[in-house]
Amino acid sequence: MRTRRTTRILAPAIAGIALLFASVAGAAPLQSPWDGHPVTATDAPYTCPPIVHLSPNLTTDGFYSDSKSSIIDPARWKAYSESSGPYKNLGQVIVDAADAWRSTGSRAAAACALSHIEAAARDGVLTGKMSSHQAYYVQGWVIGAIAISWLKVRDSGLETPELHDLVAPWIVSVTRQTVDFYDSSHALNNHLYWAGVEAVAAGVAVNDNKLFDWAVAGYRAGIAQIQPDGSMPLEMARGQRALHYHLFALSPLVYIAEFGQVNGLDLYAERDHALARLERLCVDGLKNNQFFEKATGIPQDTPTQGAPAAEQISWGVIWQSRFPDPALASILAQAGSLSYMYLGGLPPGANRNVAALRERP
Repeated sequence: MRTRRTTRILAPAIAGIALLFASVAGAAPLQSPWDGHPVTATDAPYTCPPIVHLSPNLTTDGFYSDSKSSIIDPARWKAYSESSGPYKNLGQVIVDAADAWRSTGSRAAAACALSHIEAAARDGVLTGKMSSHQAYYVQGWVIGAIAISWLKVRDSGLETPELHDLVAPWIVSVTRQTVDFYDSSHALNNHLYWAGVEAVAAGVAVNDNKLFDWAVAGYRAGIAQIQPDGSMPLEMARGQRALHYHLFALSPLVYIAEFGQVNGLDLYAERDHALARLERLCVDGLKNNQFFEKATGIPQDTPTQGAPAAEQISWGVIWQSRFPDPALASILAQAGSLSYMYLGGLPPGANRNVAALRERP
């Protein structure tokens, strides 16, 4: 456990309110949840997709057709998928390779992840003009996923000082662009927490306490939204997607809390364990969404029939390892996949204990 000291620092203005937050400081470098869990390198083969060169600029737009941002417009969704797809695919290629390194020890997989990261850094991907709020959201998801992947492969022994000196400034440049956007937009909903995942992963990757602290400030803004019943007003306002967006808020908050935990900061316990109230409401909602239907007066589009999607439940691997929950374990056991690109692929601990989690009653 790293030592830390608490200093009073003026956090970024969020909704016009200055937040005071703990700065993680000290001689020890910031840690990731994958540190301390070494991978045994192997010669397992890995087929690496070809490098794709993308523009620094991203032109894309949102896809909802109603004021609640709850109804997807098919034509706008098609346009969004086509414009953002290459960037999301870049993230997917990198997280898949990084997870292959962690699950098989394949040097070829680690080299694949690093080669795609290097090419993206040389191209300055996502360092240019973001055309809309949605473009900034995609920017954050993809760079956050890449930063997590970099953390996953940094124990491979394949990263050179020259590569580090190329990649680190690129990740910081994009992340600071994200931070500037959220500081000016004053977002308080799930998008802020997703930006926090990007910032906390980037902060740990380059040992930048300011980025780490910014993510913690966003986390604290998020859990301040959690009501006594576990609901979040800004996510409840999303109509038929209220449960979906509660889950979409929970995922990044759990990740930031886990990064905090491995750096000596117990974010799980803050505000009288507010995050646990949100977790309980979400798990109950996946089993029976009547709370959300009654609160909104609208039938929910979550859950759908079949296995829960990784975007809904991959965070549960972290939660289950910290706070065993039989109801959550039963949902995890049904999941067809636990790899979610926005969260950098498989969650921490997935390669060590997913099988055990799924065996629990």
